[in-house]
Amino acid sequence: MSGSPKQHRGPPDAAERAASVSARLARAGLKRSAVRNAVIEAFFASEGHVTVDELLLRAREILPSVGPSTVYRTMKLLVEHGFATSRDFGGGHARFEPVSGRHHDHVVCTRCGAVREFEDQEIELLQQQVARRLGFEIDSHRLELYGRCAACRAADARPTARGRGRP
Repeated sequence: MSGSPKQHRGPPDAAERAASVSARLARAGLKRSAVRNAVIEAFFASEGHVTVDELLLRAREILPSVGPSTVYRTMKLLVEHGFATSRDFGGGHARFEPVSGRHHDHVVCTRCGAVREFEDQEIELLQQQVARRLGFEIDSHRLELYGRCAACRAADARPTARGRGRP
């Protein structure tokens, strides 16, 4: 069942960015296709860090004929051409985010898998100070903090059927 492409809702510039990326890939010699364009549009319309499985569902809202291999190949192309970053936050699935041009770090919930971005200038300055003290010049870095989010901590604190919270 192929159906006609639908507009996917997302950040206001998502459709424009998807069209620009598709055009740049075409200029790089890659042929355009409706299924690849659906994946690209779904990716840029997604907010946060998406897995291939999540992206497949979103792309199929735009074009039902999108298959998993197209999502994998398209995301590989987007990473190779510098439009996306692949992250491994554990859990066995890569998560993808658009390259934004701004540095940010992540906090990751080890229970539910939620990922949130943050920026903190004090942490950035401290990392530079540590690097200088150790005789390093930083080319790049990645900071990921792992723990439990507020919702998971609250759920863990709720009494269970035996009257206690989770360990």
